[in-house]
Amino acid sequence: MSSGTTGRASGPLVVLDADSTLIREEAIELLAEAAGSLEHVASVTERAMRGELDFAESLRERVATLAGLDADALAAARGRMTPTPGVQRLIDGVHAAGGRVGVVSGGFHELLDPLAEHLGLDFCRANRLEVVDGRLTGVVDGPIVDASAKSAALVEWAEAGGIPIERTVAVGDGANDLLMLDRAALGIAFCAKPIVRAQADVAIDRPDLSPVLAALGLLG
Repeated sequence: MSSGTTGRASGPLVVLDADSTLIREEAIELLAEAAGSLEHVASVTERAMRGELDFAESLRERVATLAGLDADALAAARGRMTPTPGVQRLIDGVHAAGGRVGVVSGGFHELLDPLAEHLGLDFCRANRLEVVDGRLTGVVDGPIVDASAKSAALVEWAEAGGIPIERTVAVGDGANDLLMLDRAALGIAFCAKPIVRAQADVAIDRPDLSPVLAALGLLG
């Protein structure tokens, strides 16, 4: 799903952040709990989402605490991920209007891909965890999906679908989403950190993604 759907779309493009947006949890914290590093990882995650830390450096620091974790922990974490209420209604509504929906995440393909396929998302982009001999090495495999990469994904997916930027919506909660929210025609802060609420066009303050459908009416 990393490349997504091609061909022209007649409706809008909606791009969602994953952790605390598409899903209610911070997925890396589910892995950190299994690794015994939850307290440290949760603290770093909170600071990164508030914009107090460089995201890429903070991700490397958090992933390093997972070194040695059995890869079976990935399946266990996937089983604990909870789709945010309203997400399927949002996806189905956008598809009914001829649009596309994608998720771009500072999290991990190993956790997101099955859920993205189940929900019927058109695009999915995230980081990858290096696994050697059945255990996580504590290293991110490949370039990190940071704020710039999220913004670039929105533009790339709009172009792939023949969707003008004027028909794009981005939804996120943390500082790592700000460039994406700014690049979209409509940036929605979703149960977001103060720095995001202050800069977004619209704020949704309850954990339900279905109001994004109403917000789509703001686009010309």
